[in-house]
Amino acid sequence: MALVAHAAATSCRQGGTLRFTVTGQGPGLVSVEDAVDGRPVHRAEVSAGPWELAVPPHWRSSLYRAVFTPGAGERSEVWFVVRPAEPGARSRILLSVPFATWQAYNRAGVPGEGLYWTEDPDRAARVAFDRPGGGPPPERWEAGLMRWLRAYGPDVEYCSNLDLHLDPQALLPYQLLVVNGHDEYWTWEMRDRVEGFVTAGGNLAVFGANTAWWQMRLEDGGRTMVCYRDAVADPMAAVAPERATVEWSSHPVNRPENSLTGLSFRQGAGCWGPGMPQMYREAYTAAFAGHWVFEGTGLADGDTFALGGLGYETDAAELEFTDGVPAATGRDGTPASFTVLATADLRHWEAHGQGGWAVMGVFDSGAGTVFNAGTVNWGAALDDPVVDRITRNVLTRLAAPARAGRWTAIGVATGAAALAGAGSWLFAVQADGTLGVRRAGPQNLPLRPLGPAPGIVALAAPREAVTGGPLTLYAADDTGRLLLRPARPEAADWTPAGRCPAGTRALAACDGLLYALDGRGALWSAPQGLPAGAAARDWTCLAPPSGLLALTAANGRLYAVADDDVLLHRRPGAAEGWQRLGPAGGSVLLAGQAGRLVGLGADGVLRTRGVLPVGGVRVAPAAGAARPAVVVGAALDGTRT
Repeated sequence: MALVAHAAATSCRQGGTLRFTVTGQGPGLVSVEDAVDGRPVHRAEVSAGPWELAVPPHWRSSLYRAVFTPGAGERSEVWFVVRPAEPGARSRILLSVPFATWQAYNRAGVPGEGLYWTEDPDRAARVAFDRPGGGPPPERWEAGLMRWLRAYGPDVEYCSNLDLHLDPQALLPYQLLVVNGHDEYWTWEMRDRVEGFVTAGGNLAVFGANTAWWQMRLEDGGRTMVCYRDAVADPMAAVAPERATVEWSSHPVNRPENSLTGLSFRQGAGCWGPGMPQMYREAYTAAFAGHWVFEGTGLADGDTFALGGLGYETDAAELEFTDGVPAATGRDGTPASFTVLATADLRHWEAHGQGGWAVMGVFDSGAGTVFNAGTVNWGAALDDPVVDRITRNVLTRLAAPARAGRWTAIGVATGAAALAGAGSWLFAVQADGTLGVRRAGPQNLPLRPLGPAPGIVALAAPREAVTGGPLTLYAADDTGRLLLRPARPEAADWTPAGRCPAGTRALAACDGLLYALDGRGALWSAPQGLPAGAAARDWTCLAPPSGLLALTAANGRLYAVADDDVLLHRRPGAAEGWQRLGPAGGSVLLAGQAGRLVGLGADGVLRTRGVLPVGGVRVAPAAGAARPAVVVGAALDGTRT
């Protein structure tokens, strides 16, 4: 006598109509509720056959559940999303619901009907959305974050993850896409669109794990999900190998998921079956408490948080440790800009399934930013004040347009007297008079001593070598000597190379010239190269004493800090003048490194920022606009122009 049903789509817009197919014997009832807060919104009599739900314009964008009675469990429940009629009108945050993963687990273990179990020869390779079932699993991995957002967080708008494939415009009105829980199956089109969204200045927050593990295809207008998990069996592999439905990291696709998300289940951990309770005994350990993600949490490095939030599957990056500080190696496809924020050593989970790690981190991709919590069960730990604050920090920052002059902490160099970036390395003259080195980049790595740096007060490294001016590390000492040594992380002697202006306290190398800032703030220049047979460089004063405190160069341009904490820039050359770029973030030393600036504050914190005012950040268009706008500049106060 039970009624079972399915819907013709996983989402419907406000004011639209969603068609259902009901089978069984009737009549019966259907009750529709907002699945986030359980609030009933509709009730009607139904019979077997087609039934249409007219979605009122006032229903909020959310996840809904229609329950048919008399019922037969989950086969009588139909889950769907109501999308906004005017996308982006209420919120710049779009939350994606992983219907593809839910459908993949529908009828698991039933020969020919379920995509699971993964290596079962009787598993299906194609499953239809036009069938009952396909709701969330009993663990409800996505529910915790959705409930928290409804009760405490910012307003968000909802979509089905299939909408990211079916609707090329789905992301355009938004600044932030939130991927939540267990979003395991992605099409090529979904991935292209999300990666393009981030590269153009949108942001991505992944509060989940096992994300984008399998490539799938959608056929029949999005109503059939295809995943062979075997390139030999998949006929598409012979036509377009990159579309084969295997793991994203596997041959012949070879497109590791962590290039999108920063993390991968390949390095992560999993506990299944009887071992699942183990997940409630695990917690994260903070690795970079000085990062903006932890602002207001009160954590210090080494503190634990998110107890019980490391779900049965976690994602991670391949790690290496320097004096106890973890960093991503990048060998597995994790981007070089990835910052490890917290880790959990779960290698003991091998006894319960898959041993590995959980990693929380953040990285820049093009003009956008990606945050990844690295656990499928993040929503279960939101009653932890630290997890609550981290979530607020991420959503607040990533839902807002990028702000000019934003500096991000990358570590400490307390008491350093000089700073320079060269290649993939950051050099600093430390408070004890030694030269220290660490890998450049966003991770809070410690400085490793290389040897003495006696009396050195300034460092610089050119972008290119010139005749008589090698690609090396240049230094000025407190006696006015110019010194050289290889810009490599190994012990080496300093070689005298002439003189600097008296009282030099900052150096830069740019466009074949050396620049020096003396103790009065006057700017000098001399050739980087010393001609054969020449005894000394001729220094020319380019500008009289001023309020400049620090000097560096990046990508053929000079940068300086003025005494009112303003960052300045200019092209090289005597006729050029300084232009304001934005706040200097309290920097007393500057270095250029790979197109970015690194500043050391009086507080001993190393911070970095890009050299662009806003960085070509994408701005959401008004509802109905066909393509995104682009910010091309910024006023000095950080407002968009």
